[in-house]
Amino acid sequence: MRKVILHYHLFKNAGTSLDAAFKENFSEEGQWVTKEFPMNPALNQKQVKEWILNNPKAVCFSSHTALLPVPKFEDIEVFPVIFVRHPLDRIASAYSFEKKQTVDTFGSVLARNTDLKGYIETRLSLPHDRQCRNFHAHRFATTNLKTEDEHISSLKALDELPFVGLVENYEKSLELLESLLIKFGFKGISIQAVKQNVSQDSKLSIDEKVEMVKGKLGDDFYNRILNANQNDFELYKLVKERFNNA
Repeated sequence: MRKVILHYHLFKNAGTSLDAAFKENFSEEGQWVTKEFPMNPALNQKQVKEWILNNPKAVCFSSHTALLPVPKFEDIEVFPVIFVRHPLDRIASAYSFEKKQTVDTFGSVLARNTDLKGYIETRLSLPHDRQCRNFHAHRFATTNLKTEDEHISSLKALDELPFVGLVENYEKSLELLESLLIKFGFKGISIQAVKQNVSQDSKLSIDEKVEMVKGKLGDDFYNRILNANQNDFELYKLVKERFNNA
């Protein structure tokens, strides 16, 4: 049975750092590969499966846009890797990252021309933009497309996945991931923390970061963003509880 890793590289969830660690383990040409896909769920899942089948030498696959559910094969076993982050910390990190970019994507142009509050307010005003509204829940929920309620679907996905990392407990997450991957069949794997593409001061605690965000947004708008991300906060809380109880 062929065994592979599929990294669901969610935007600003320490994915670049994790990919650097994977590349150190799978350094031979063609062992670590990356690709992006259309966001239509059915087409996305079809193309992700084809991607894995068409790269028989690859061991680790990484994509920002691969959608759950985890693809299934008769002769290939896939270990999915995905991280979550405190919703407000992730939004602030996304804003900081996009503000520094020189490309002319919607997010980068917006971030360069407004403050954090304006960035969030604009993105919340767009019905189909999920960057600042239950981002994690939206991405987790594609696991169970038959479940109409996004929140319920995302919670089911959390229960079904063998590993969900927590950005603020990054090193502990890597220790757990390493042990799970060894049990999965990657006996010699060693995943070390490699910090790359860091947009904020990582020396601050999560509480300090959240207080900084609150200060920039003001109480009223802060409460609005909390309400807009209730599903994400529940996902985050459940993952955090798992790590606290581990």
